[in-house]
Amino acid sequence: MVFERLKQLRREKGYTQEEVAAFLGVDRRTYSSYETGINSINAQTLIKLSRIYSASIDYMLGLSDKRK
Repeated sequence: MVFERLKQLRREKGYTQEEVAAFLGVDRRTYSSYETGINSINAQTLIKLSRIYSASIDYMLGLSDKRK
């Protein structure tokens, strides 16, 4: 699922939720809600996360097992 991949990618990069939230310009609680699936992620945020994590949107959404 999306949330599991987001958490995995964040941990692999060594980022905290606070750091990723700052990159995105959102509150840490907002980013946390993305990882837990409470809030959906808009397209613009997905693009930013794709750049931060160097992973394709398809990979982050679980549509592909290829990161790029």
